[in-house]
Amino acid sequence: MDLAKTGTREVEIERFCGSRWTACTDLMVREEPLEIRLDGHPIAVLMRTPGQDEELVKGFLITEGILNHLSQIRKIRSEENRMLIFLEDDVRVDLGRLSRNMFAGSSCGICGKATMEAVFQEFPELTHSLMPSTDVLLAAPSKMRNQQSNFERTGGVHAAGLFNMDGEITVLKEDIGRHNAVDKVIGAALGRGLDMSGQWLLVSGRVSFEIMQKSLAARISCVAAISAPSSLAVDFSKSSGQTLIGFLRPPTFNRYS
Repeated sequence: MDLAKTGTREVEIERFCGSRWTACTDLMVREEPLEIRLDGHPIAVLMRTPGQDEELVKGFLITEGILNHLSQIRKIRSEENRMLIFLEDDVRVDLGRLSRNMFAGSSCGICGKATMEAVFQEFPELTHSLMPSTDVLLAAPSKMRNQQSNFERTGGVHAAGLFNMDGEITVLKEDIGRHNAVDKVIGAALGRGLDMSGQWLLVSGRVSFEIMQKSLAARISCVAAISAPSSLAVDFSKSSGQTLIGFLRPPTFNRYS
């Protein structure tokens, strides 16, 4: 198996068990920087698990409000740990707004907006929200877990899954960063022309403000998480018109909005 393609790598370690040390190998998730350049201008560095970089970048450009539609992209070229994005000639992007050096760690997202009102100027609130049935919700965590191949090998990645209302997984992605996994899902769905307004999102960890914001940008009206939401995520979901489910651990879950 080509480990580079799976987002993992093998390392030599020493394992202590009982009273002795043993030399062995361990499989761990890869983390590397990805620089994004827009018409030659560096706009962001994401710490991510290599693989599906084009989907990650497409999702990032949309969910961060940098582009409105993938049709604004003329060409994408990949280099080692760098994605070069070339826009159509009639597309104008405020590079001054992006001139700050944006760095997104694998454990956190980027929010360059000062207020939730500023977010809504780019991503309007939803007028209606969907919620899957309780049976669909309760069955989803095990379905997603069964498809987390990198987590099975390393135990060190997050997952995000897009589900339809019948509980079928339509897109699932893994990454060392929670926000990257969401961007990969959204980028893949946009690339396939999926209408995400009729889908719902499940994330393997906690839900922060940024994940709710990215979901709103994709018009995903329901977000569920295995773990806890932050207080700002709850406030945001109530203002945005989204449904927010937390602590989805069968047989129970919490509905926050």
